[in-house]
Amino acid sequence: MRDTTITDGAGAGSGAGQGAGPGGPGAGQGAGPGAGRRAGTDAVPGTGAEAGAGAGAGAGGGARGGSGTGGGAGVVAGAGADSRAGDGSGPGAGRGGPGRAGTGPGGGGAGPEATRSARDAARPPAPAEAETVEVVIAGAGPTGLTLACELALAGVRTLVLERLERPVEQVKGGGIQSRTAELLEARGLLAPVLRRSVPREPVGGHFGMLPVPLDCTPWRTRHPFPIAIAQWRVEEVLAERALALGARILRGAAVTAVDTAGPDGGVTVTADGHRVRARYLVACDGGHSTVRKLLGLPFPGRDGSYVATLADVRLAGASPLVPRSIGHASGLTRRAGGYWAMLVPVGDERHRLTFGRSDGADAARDAPVTHEEVAAALRAVYGEETVLDRVDSASRFSDATRQLKRYREGCVLFAGDAAHIHPPLGGQGLNLGVQDAFNLGWKLAAAVRGRAPAGLLDSYHTERHPVAAQVLHHTSAQRVLADPEPTEDVAALRDIVTDLLRLPDANRHLAGLMSGLSLRYELSGEHPLTGHRVPDLDLVTRSGPTRLSALSTAGRAVLLDLAGVVPAGFGTPAAIDLVRASCAEGPAAAALLIRPDGYVCWAADDAGGCRRTLLPAIREHLTTAP
Repeated sequence: MRDTTITDGAGAGSGAGQGAGPGGPGAGQGAGPGAGRRAGTDAVPGTGAEAGAGAGAGAGGGARGGSGTGGGAGVVAGAGADSRAGDGSGPGAGRGGPGRAGTGPGGGGAGPEATRSARDAARPPAPAEAETVEVVIAGAGPTGLTLACELALAGVRTLVLERLERPVEQVKGGGIQSRTAELLEARGLLAPVLRRSVPREPVGGHFGMLPVPLDCTPWRTRHPFPIAIAQWRVEEVLAERALALGARILRGAAVTAVDTAGPDGGVTVTADGHRVRARYLVACDGGHSTVRKLLGLPFPGRDGSYVATLADVRLAGASPLVPRSIGHASGLTRRAGGYWAMLVPVGDERHRLTFGRSDGADAARDAPVTHEEVAAALRAVYGEETVLDRVDSASRFSDATRQLKRYREGCVLFAGDAAHIHPPLGGQGLNLGVQDAFNLGWKLAAAVRGRAPAGLLDSYHTERHPVAAQVLHHTSAQRVLADPEPTEDVAALRDIVTDLLRLPDANRHLAGLMSGLSLRYELSGEHPLTGHRVPDLDLVTRSGPTRLSALSTAGRAVLLDLAGVVPAGFGTPAAIDLVRASCAEGPAAAALLIRPDGYVCWAADDAGGCRRTLLPAIREHLTTAP
């Protein structure tokens, strides 16, 4: 385990001492929504005598400076006893407090005593001790990090355990789909994602690699086109936000044991000797989930029919066949010399190469990827002028399809690839996992706080299992359509589905399916809007024009009163923000109750309906708190 990757920030008087930029003004001015909210002695901004250590230390307002950006392990020395190590990876610290110390990437550092103090504070408890948190997450991929952000935003003490020592800079993933982009924007995360994205032609996604683009413009969304971005860049954004909000990430900590037999419920997780006691464990540790295997849970489904290779490469030479920009997927795929391949420019002089054998001579699933085989595939498909310089990272994948029968086993829950895997077509995997996390996060936070209505946590499985089952279904269909060596029957099927995609209604249906924009949860309630997503509405409040996404950054539910039907003095629980606004092109309702994940759980058309049904809906769908 790497001690330096532990960044603590939850609770009073603690914080994420991050150091890649100048310190924010005062203690606790952070990068994310809710980052400035604290409890106890940390309630007053600017308290504590923290100074930036190391060359290039950023000067913050109040009594604190950010850590520097030079080389070496600088240390920010605090005056009190609560010293914790920061990760040095992001913007100004999120929940800073008095007497805290954080490590940053600044040069120089403080004196040896301060350095030892910070290291001792960062070191995990001895194996005989069990650290206590509220939720432990296995896996620091997009799903686990999104969940960490959501839980930390709700004030839940969260620890992420990741087996890898450091993030792997591999492209992976197929980018960000429209619905995921909406959810990220609702938490203020889309802007940093876009800054790290790769330029892409304004063209829709694909279904089964067919040549007709999917058109999301008929759906009401500000993000009708997929966003091209490497998965590790998404993880970078999410990790920075999670740390700024007070979550902790422990890298080099592979889960080795899970014990759910304690007398008080909950779970004890062992990760390379580090023991953690938590109310809940969420397994976000991928398709080969260790947690799932330790619990002996079956993962029913179908084995893969082929093995393909994904490699991040740099080229020493490129023929005219090598794409210069990212367009529609059907135009990026080539077949030649017994191979099929897709070569995509991803910025920084890198390309993402996906390839396999069209002659059936697949490599073994666990065989190492060699420089020679990658070079051979490039030459065969893109010509002798295309010369491989080096392979930055590479892995194998297949089209296996599997899904857990239940996403919850007592105090252990599963999300992302740990719960479902499918053929990698249409850019679904990352998006499916991130949306799992948005659905689960607020529900799990309510359960931890003892405010969850009966059945709320179980509704995570009820709502998300059918969504993944549908993705498994349509990606299996796409696998047939995208066969690099189609039979005569498959070729005929491709022609027919291509013609169907030219029909507006058929295209809209598949575009909504692939983008996530058409998803509707089956919730109780008679109003036709119940269960639907709410687009990012343009609103006018007493404070002036705004957007719904700007009112959602705190991660709470929103009671949106568009016609003055919510009674004056109506006392909303703390988990709900009441917003009175007008909307020129609003939904067909006088008032909406919008869950933290952006779906309508109640709506009314008049004041009478509001008086009769609003409070019961709050108690059923959101919280039991007064």
